[in-house]
Parts: sequence; C-alpha cells; structure tokens
Amino acid sequence: MTRLIPPGATLGVMGGGQLARMFVHAAQQMGYSTAVLDADPASPAGLVAHHHIRTDYLDDAGLAQLADVSAAVTTEFENVPARSLARLAERRPVAPGAAAVAVCQDRLAEKAHFVRSGVACAPHAAIESSAHLESIGDELLPGILKTARLGYDGKGQVRVRTREQLQQAWNELANVTCVLEKMLPLAHEISVIVARGDDGSVVDLPVQQNLHRDGILAVTRVPAPDVNTDLQSRAIESARKIVSELAYVGVLCVEFFVLQDGSLVVNEMAPRPHNSGHYSIDACDVSQFDLQVRAMTGAPLVQPRLHSACVMLNLLGDLWIGREPDWAAVLAHPGVHLHLYGKTEARAGRKMGHLTVTAANAHEADAVARKVAVPLGIEAW
Repeated sequence: MTRLIPPGATLGVMGGGQLARMFVHAAQQMGYSTAVLDADPASPAGLVAHHHIRTDYLDDAGLAQLADVSAAVTTEFENVPARSLARLAERRPVAPGAAAVAVCQDRLAEKAHFVRSGVACAPHAAIESSAHLESIGDELLPGILKTARLGYDGKGQVRVRTREQLQQAWNELANVTCVLEKMLPLAHEISVIVARGDDGSVVDLPVQQNLHRDGILAVTRVPAPDVNTDLQSRAIESARKIVSELAYVGVLCVEFFVLQDGSLVVNEMAPRPHNSGHYSIDACDVSQFDLQVRAMTGAPLVQPRLHSACVMLNLLGDLWIGREPDWAAVLAHPGVHLHLYGKTEARAGRKMGHLTVTAANAHEADAVARKVAVPLGIEAW
C-alpha cells in the first residue's frame, strides 16, 4: 500500500456479522462506501452496506465482484479461507494478508509464532495421530484439548484430567489434528488490541480485563482493575512484538492469561477486531473499527486515548428466551450505550449485542453496570 485510499472509495469486507456491521458503520462515518460478501441475505452487515454480494467465501464470481467494487478488502472472521484473501490480493490491497491469517487459523502455527516472537505460552503438544496421543506425557495433564483449526468461543475444546478423558475427547473431536495445552492456575484473563500499518507503525488500545462464561466473553472492564501497570505494560509490549514479527497489517487482538504467581502467558490471537474491544466505540477517541479502516486505507494510525472508564456486557440470545429484555430499565441509567446487531433470531449463546457503561471512574462504571445487569438477568461478576 503506497498511498492513502481517500474517503469516497469503497471498502470491502469478507463476512457479514456484527464485526463487519460495526466496521461498515465506522467506514461510512469516515466517508467511505462499503461492500460486504456474505451468503446470508439477512446478514447484519449486508443490511447496512452499500453493496451486499450474496455468495460463499470461495465463490470465484463473488470474489471477482468484491474486487471489482472495492479499493481495499478486510475480513471480520478468522476462518475466512486464506486462499480467498490471497485471490483478492492479486487485484486489491488486503489487510490482514492471507499469510498472516493462515497463521492465526492454525493453533500449532500460532504457537510457533509466539515462540519466534519471544512471548511465553502454555506448555503444549501436537496430537496428529493415535501414536502421538499415546506418547503424551503426564506433565500436560490436566489440560485442554483443542482442535488445531476452526475453533472459537470455546468451540472445539474439551477439558481433560486423565488419560482416559484425553482418549475420549480425541474421539469426540473426530481424531482431527489437535493441541493439548496444560491447564494453568489462572488469576485473570486480559487482552490487548493492536493495529499495525503497512509502514510498520503500531498503536494499541488499553489492556482489557475479561470474564468468560462457557467459553464466551461475558464482561470486559477497562481500565483492567486487577492487573498492575507493570504487567499491563508487559502485555502491550508482547502484543506489539507478536504483530510486528508477523508483518501484520490491520487490527489484531492478543489474549493473555495472568497466572496466580503473577506471570503472563499468551493464549491466542484473532486477526480482526475483537468482542473485548467493542467498548472502544464509546470509551475511546479512536475505536478498534476506526483503526481497522485506517490500517487498510493507509491512513495514519494515532494512539487511541481512553476518555472514560467502562464496563462492557455481552448480550447473548439467552436474554430473549421467553421474554423481551426490559430496555426502559436499562436505558434509565446514565452512561449506558446499547448496541444491538440487527439479528432477527435469538438463540442461546448467540451474540445479539453489547452494552457499554461509561463513567468518570471505574467505581462508578462498575456500580451502574451491576444495576443494569439486574433487569437483564445477567449474572454478577
């Protein structure tokens, strides 16, 4: 990318879910037209974009149409086929590129990249066959068996404590290539969102402290309340190493575990904006989606500033089952920002929206968020 793609051009995105929808909103606010490739005629992003190409990610005609109308292309989902991004890159700038996304799509390649970057990760071993399974040492148990590919939001993961459970989990996961990670004594989960430009410049959002339930993000708090500044600085430095070593262009989220002994290990990375960064729309002067637009268009990357303490609550489809959430009770509180994604069907575990509470300080944000959680039926943290 040698020059700025100015507002007025069309920016394309592979995928039509909520991440693409928020990208589309950010791009349109900056004066760009938008194009979405997603087969679902009711996709959240497709409903608000200027162009909706209703084809599969591997459809040659659809990819050609996206390249025809777009000045540059990005992705909202790590499991978009890397070869489709490579195909698009033959005609248009694509950020992130296919090679970087391919690393993020494979847990073994991802962990090898962490090692090259000099960032510690959990002890682990690859399991590609029954022979590998039998050779696993007891020092990795208890552990978590994860499929090497196509896992997210806790999918493709099984906790195992014994060799018998490991064998059973391996069978349940259909004997595909897996990674067994040693289960570590966790104190906290945090994440860092970084953006890197084609010129090598890197900026970051503040460290986010996260709470997951059933493998799905439930609560994000910023500033991170239980993580000291030294550890936060180390997490940011590690995320910057990871994105730079990958020669990545775009927005990347790196998730970390803070262990009970105070040490830090990297868990995984996502080559896109991330659920834990949604708060940045309301609490920062530059959101993760603004950074996504800037990175793919060659615009300058400026360091985001947190102007409000905040708590973000994920709104899952469970909240709609058997009732309609009491929005009047929710919106009666100050600093409440409601974001619904335009999905017509609520299902258990489905991300329907998020809610960010901003305030002058972390104590006030947390207090209001706890009040809001009550009428929504969200479990306290």
